[in-house]
Amino acid sequence: MGSSLSNLNDGTNGLAMGPGLGDIPESCVACVFMYLTPPEICNLAGLNRSFRGAASSDSVWEKKLPANYQDLLDLLPPERYHSLSKKDIFAVLSRPIPFDDDNKELWIDRVTGRVCMAISARGMSITGIEDRRYWNWIPTEESRFHVVAYLQQIWWFEVDGTVRFHLPPGVYSLSFRIHLGRFTKRLGRRVCHFEHTHGWDLKPVRFSLSTSDGQEASCEYYLDDVERNEALGKHKRGYWIEYRVGEFIVNGSEPSTEIQWSMKQIDCTHSKGGLCVDSVFINPIGDVKEHKRKAVLKEA
Repeated sequence: MGSSLSNLNDGTNGLAMGPGLGDIPESCVACVFMYLTPPEICNLAGLNRSFRGAASSDSVWEKKLPANYQDLLDLLPPERYHSLSKKDIFAVLSRPIPFDDDNKELWIDRVTGRVCMAISARGMSITGIEDRRYWNWIPTEESRFHVVAYLQQIWWFEVDGTVRFHLPPGVYSLSFRIHLGRFTKRLGRRVCHFEHTHGWDLKPVRFSLSTSDGQEASCEYYLDDVERNEALGKHKRGYWIEYRVGEFIVNGSEPSTEIQWSMKQIDCTHSKGGLCVDSVFINPIGDVKEHKRKAVLKEA
């Protein structure tokens, strides 16, 4: 078995065994790599010289980069990417790129090469955020932005946000990352406090999103239905939960897409509190053609 694997790598073991992987032209290997994911390409790069050369080819990595990768590079100082190969550019863009006073981040998924985005609570409009009787900023390593907004108590709960960017064509989802209760560390252990957590079981919170080309989506969630959650074996208190708001499509016909979102519970018949707001995520979930094909099959 060891001898056979050796033959695959270098194409010979001193005998006339015929062609092996080492005899495949680099250009042919590059053509195959077009259909593989970046992690798969990197794993195969060590097989032999041809595979290593193809795994560094600009023509291969150009296909793995999103169509708008130059827009992402424009958020960086030119010296960060000047003279880099396409493979190295992919590596740079796969790490978070902060913008808008570091309150927003963009990066490309290391497997799909699609653009992802996160928006910090600091990058949103929160009703009453400047009044410390209602809200506080809590530094924490549990957030990618190292800070979350903590609500002690309020009657009118509303969080809104907007972002405009040239997203590549695709289907995207938007979700809020929320935590019931306040968390701290004591003697190296994570401890949650729920003395302020109330009101989220009385009325649902309404989530919504809209885009500059007229797409809309909305949904409602009870954030703290304790009895129902225990019956289902689901525990929301003390855990970060992502609440998915909906989906939207970018067709690529517009130079940029504006996305607006909100999370609100403005029934002033009761107060609510004990909630951490971390961020909003915009993640790619598919391509437009596949989405349309599924829609047609669903209607059939």
